Parts: sequence; structure tokens; C-alpha cells
Amino acid sequence: MINVYLFYPYQPNGRFDMDYYCGTHMPLAAKLFGTALKGWSVDAGVNAGPPDSAPPFFAVGRFLFDSAEAFFQVFNPVADQLLGDVPNYYDGGNPQVMISEVKVSA
Repeated sequence: MINVYLFYPYQPNGRFDMDYYCGTHMPLAAKLFGTALKGWSVDAGVNAGPPDSAPPFFAVGRFLFDSAEAFFQVFNPVADQLLGDVPNYYDGGNPQVMISEVKVSA
């Protein structure tokens, strides 16, 4: 299994519309990815550790797939549509991406 993480860096005067991301963008991606997608989640940044500190990221999106190949097979055909939607909820450009291999899951 692999996770595809999407990191949206925090910017002091930046805009991230969490309602749109959770209610529109991520469900759209899930629909487009179909049964290849095994799960998804969204984390909202709270702080960088110390209370009242700015978080390093507004949000982190996560998609779960069987393999990187399975992800790219469903992402590549819809990449332009999904990346074109980013300005509707985030003004900091495209997210940072990390693909990781799941080693332990509880």
C-alpha cells in the first residue's frame, strides 16, 4: 500500500478554503479515482508544536492506493482537471507531494 500526501504550505496571509477542499475537491478526486482509491483523509494544520504557533501547513490531504502505479494510472488522465481546481481553495500554487510506502498500519 502507498499513501499519496498533498501538503499545502501555510502562508501568513494566504487563503485555504477547508470547506471547499473537504466538501468539493477531495470528493471529486475520490470519484475520479474510482475503485483504485482505497481511502482518503484530510488533516487541518493546528500549530507547529508550541501553542499559538503557525502550522507548517494549512492542510495535508492523503489518498491510499495499492501501489504508485495504481495511483498514476488513475491520476494522469485527470491531472489537469484536479490541478486546475486548486486555485478554487488555495492561493499558494500546487501542493507539495510525497508518495510513501505504508510499513505499519493499525
